[in-house]
Amino acid sequence: MVSGDRGAHWDAAYRGRGSEGVSWYQSSPTISIELIDDLSPPRETAVVDVGGGASRLIDVLLDEGFSDVSVVDVSDVALAEVGRRVGPTAASLIHADLLAWTPTRRYGLWHDRAVLHFLVDPAERNRYVEVLHLALKPGGYVVVGVFAFDGPERCSGLPVVRYSADALSELLGADFEVVAHRREEHVTPTGAIQPFTWLTARLCMQPRIPLRAAADPHDATEG
Repeated sequence: MVSGDRGAHWDAAYRGRGSEGVSWYQSSPTISIELIDDLSPPRETAVVDVGGGASRLIDVLLDEGFSDVSVVDVSDVALAEVGRRVGPTAASLIHADLLAWTPTRRYGLWHDRAVLHFLVDPAERNRYVEVLHLALKPGGYVVVGVFAFDGPERCSGLPVVRYSADALSELLGADFEVVAHRREEHVTPTGAIQPFTWLTARLCMQPRIPLRAAADPHDATEG
């Protein structure tokens, strides 16, 4: 799916079902906040939520006193809702396809819930890791949530890639030191259960543009 198609797809999802009707809706981003709070980041840490859509994560981070938060998303509809909720200047709302995005600064914390698993092409996964390296400061943290191996094979009409913690760590590469991982069973608005794998990792050396091909999650065993 090319950039323009991605934007149209997710705009249609938000228009058709509303932000509280999409399968990834959470009234409170509990796991994300717990994993972030476990890191005890200073409140001035620059945080970017990639593919954040209309998630309430930014609202909670602002309520907790974080002063430098950004959302990158391909859906104008989702970003407009975030702007209405938190105000036009409380957060930096970046309308961009993540794979085409070139960060203009570095962040201390990268958060992704349910974006990476939509990247079924190895070249797209490799680009994801490339952008992550460009965006994250040395010593910065990444918090990622993706469908677990026993999660759905498709979501919102699209195929997905499912991960164990080991497979996710392998994809991020040796530059990242795993801090924590956990499992979540997300309940959708329709009552379906979607198992997630969550991983927190720290970038432990100077960022570089990775030259290797992205790992295939299906080659890893359940971790």
